[in-house]
Amino acid sequence: MFAAMESVTAFAPATVSNVACGFDVLGFALQAPGDEVTARLAPGGVVIDDIVGDQGRLPRDAAKNTAGVAAQALLTLLGETRGVVLTIRKGLPLSSGLGGSAASAVAAVVAVDGLFGAHTPLATLMACAFEGERIGAGSAHGDNIGPAVYGGFVLVRVPNPPDVVRLPVPAGLTAVVVHPDLEIETSRARALLGTTVPLADAIRQWANLGAFVDALHRSDFDLMARSLEDVIAEPRRAPLVPGLAQIKEAAAAAGALGCSLSGSGPSLFALCRDAASAAAVAAAMTAAVIRHIGGEPQTYVSPIAPVGARIVSTCSS
Repeated sequence: MFAAMESVTAFAPATVSNVACGFDVLGFALQAPGDEVTARLAPGGVVIDDIVGDQGRLPRDAAKNTAGVAAQALLTLLGETRGVVLTIRKGLPLSSGLGGSAASAVAAVVAVDGLFGAHTPLATLMACAFEGERIGAGSAHGDNIGPAVYGGFVLVRVPNPPDVVRLPVPAGLTAVVVHPDLEIETSRARALLGTTVPLADAIRQWANLGAFVDALHRSDFDLMARSLEDVIAEPRRAPLVPGLAQIKEAAAAAGALGCSLSGSGPSLFALCRDAASAAAVAAAMTAAVIRHIGGEPQTYVSPIAPVGARIVSTCSS
């Protein structure tokens, strides 16, 4: 049995998955926003005492909640008979395409690991978070969980048990993410994909992914721009986001290397050469989203976060 803190709070960042050419295998972490989970000792099992920022929409039953299931998976793996009480603070919009289910699951396992001082390997934390997201999101996605755990850019060769390839991040590379005033359920977006891919599309996607990974290694922004193309998921999901083509055009005209849906949408991301170009792209994308979708979009400009989930506060007993 591990010695335990009284409480530990962990933060896990928003993530962009797919990254255009890397459907279900490529993802990166933002510095902000993200979710926080506080874990406190309890006699046994997992209890969720409060969720802040979800407007009462997420289950308080730990067995049906992403964070609760992930925490229980880790407790079981550690052989812990003691339990935890979790408080979840949602900094990510629901159904946004920014990895909200993954962030809650990852923050939970990092907080519980810190609570018991277990020093669990990252791959094991990822596997436990994977079980949580499977419950919370209906299916689990390694390209959200991987960057939330490891930070940076990752390629998930196999999600569970995890085989994660950490990729280099070129100096200056900056992300823009715009979250429109829309929600898209992941299950609905995945249903649009079908179960088959034309061979020509598969070949083009593989070529783009290989070229993009090479571009990251060589800091080749021109190759990166040519590779940020999704011929599999984005064309099928485009009807869910009004004005998608026009928003992408606005991003390109402002200097983006490329722009596509973040995960299953409705959030859109763009990658930029530096912070200055990212500011111009952010303004152009936000204006285009307001023009074609309306509402009050949320816009984030962030370098690729070098680290993923982390403990942000502790309290000793």
